[in-house]
Amino acid sequence: MKIDLIIAYIQRYEFGHERDFVPPITGIHLAAITPEKHDVRVFHQQVDQIEINSNADLIAISFFSGFANAAYNLATEFRKKGKTVVAGGPHVTYCEEEALQYFDAIVTGEAENAWPILLEDVELNQLKRIYKGSPCDMKGLPTPRYDLLPNKFFVKKVIQATRGCPFSCSFCTVPSLNPGFRLRPVEDVLIDASYDRFKFWWQRKVVWFWDDNLTIRRPYIKELLKGMIPLNKWWLTQASMDIAKDSDLLDLMKESGCIGVFLGIESFGTESLADANKRQNKISSYKEAVAEIRKRGIAVMAGFIAGFDNDDEQSIINMADQLMEIGIDVPFLSIMTPFRGTPIYTTLKMEGRIIEDRNWNFYNGYNVAFRPKKMTEQKLLDAHRALWKKSFSLKYSLRRIIRAAFTLRMGAAFLALFMNGFYAYKRVRRNYPIDMSKRTGSGMINGNILDGKVSTGPSQIAATVSL
Repeated sequence: MKIDLIIAYIQRYEFGHERDFVPPITGIHLAAITPEKHDVRVFHQQVDQIEINSNADLIAISFFSGFANAAYNLATEFRKKGKTVVAGGPHVTYCEEEALQYFDAIVTGEAENAWPILLEDVELNQLKRIYKGSPCDMKGLPTPRYDLLPNKFFVKKVIQATRGCPFSCSFCTVPSLNPGFRLRPVEDVLIDASYDRFKFWWQRKVVWFWDDNLTIRRPYIKELLKGMIPLNKWWLTQASMDIAKDSDLLDLMKESGCIGVFLGIESFGTESLADANKRQNKISSYKEAVAEIRKRGIAVMAGFIAGFDNDDEQSIINMADQLMEIGIDVPFLSIMTPFRGTPIYTTLKMEGRIIEDRNWNFYNGYNVAFRPKKMTEQKLLDAHRALWKKSFSLKYSLRRIIRAAFTLRMGAAFLALFMNGFYAYKRVRRNYPIDMSKRTGSGMINGNILDGKVSTGPSQIAATVSL
């Protein structure tokens, strides 16, 4: 069969992204686990035109809630052409009945065990409506199909060593979408990290670990990092703040080429951390923890969420100064989003605080889909935008870039320069996150169907390793 794998997307910034930094691993992983007898193409809607007149026998679309409307539009157009269209990903896992209105079949949960069965059923003309994926043991997974990635992505070598997370943050679907915590054989991970058939040197040099919490199993990560040393790569990942207490691990991270680590700090409020179920984060130790990591020349990226019940407008805006004070090199700023499948969704639903008439476009991390406790929806949005604008002002962005240039290793300094420059340029251009309440309709944002193709503005997003 000819199969088109599509990662759906809806533009999140007014003018799109000026540069597409890193792709999700989903599409190229699915292509890799597809039996070789099939002819596979991978499309990322944030950078590719989608061919509605494709000659593919099967269309598979993966998406998360914020991009559901784009996926539904694509499915509708493909089915008008008589195509068999299937879907998977976080959204369909938690919204089965809704998704089945648009797709011939869906895959819930993880794809590795269900995807080959679905393909066999398509060939036998025995397609079922729902395929329930079970947790993958992570053994024997092939190298992602990097050869199918478009050249528009700056970094291409995205890999995964672990799956799942031992923590249960209230806003996160990972514990239910990827249950347990599983480890891929070290030798398999090193094969992926060694892949070098890329055009540019930085694409060969940089390895992006697409893991929720790579460092949680100390014996495993230390074995992996020892294997990374001879490869002479620069690598990035996501981890918990407790790595700051493990000097041996930090030294090994430095020796093996780590240039950046993402920490889910989320908030500077004790009550808000409790709302997030992140009691392992200690506000009093933020600055010391960041300093310990940066001492090794490693850039600290950190996520902050606005909109917990104990947040007010001023506490949200104050985060701009606080993240500068503790030494964050690259901040990521989002609005608390009650995705289905999360504890916080269950709580807000029971309290009648989900805004039911706001469609899935509001579930993109930059808009408000619920009623906050201490302010109106509009004031939460305004406070987030004020935080975003202040954090990525020229003043703060240049301070972070200059600080990184004098205190971090070369790769980490490049990372800080690129990412802060990326967001500061948006700030200068007034390329702000889109306020979905000012957009009409429930379909694609800045999307259209012309000459048999669907296009949207360019951008990027993370995705889980499910169909």
